[in-house]
Amino acid sequence: QVQLVESGGGLVQPGGSLKLSCAASGDFFRINTMGWYRQAPGKERDLVAAFTSNGSTNYADSVKGRFTISRDGAKNRILYLQMNSLKPEDTAVYYCNAGVWLVTGPSNYWGQGTQVTVSS
Repeated sequence: QVQLVESGGGLVQPGGSLKLSCAASGDFFRINTMGWYRQAPGKERDLVAAFTSNGSTNYADSVKGRFTISRDGAKNRILYLQMNSLKPEDTAVYYCNAGVWLVTGPSNYWGQGTQVTVSS
């Protein structure tokens, strides 16, 4: 079993910054993909930014130049999302996602989500 625990959400004014963190724990061989998704009320869950299996990064067009994804720790198990120049439309629940290799094969996990609210 793998657990993903997010932190760092909150209320911020437009133009402000927040940094989200996601820590992966459990018994896995390696993390294949890891990224951030978000879901606003009444909308689908969409990709924000992610590391692919070859280590490259993908960003949603709406966050390019404002958000930066990074990772750290043994097996790159800690994921960050630095969010700058935040806009009200960035308001959503942000979820961490990881595709990992277990002894039984590949599996995919979601964190519980952290709320980000951008409002004056």
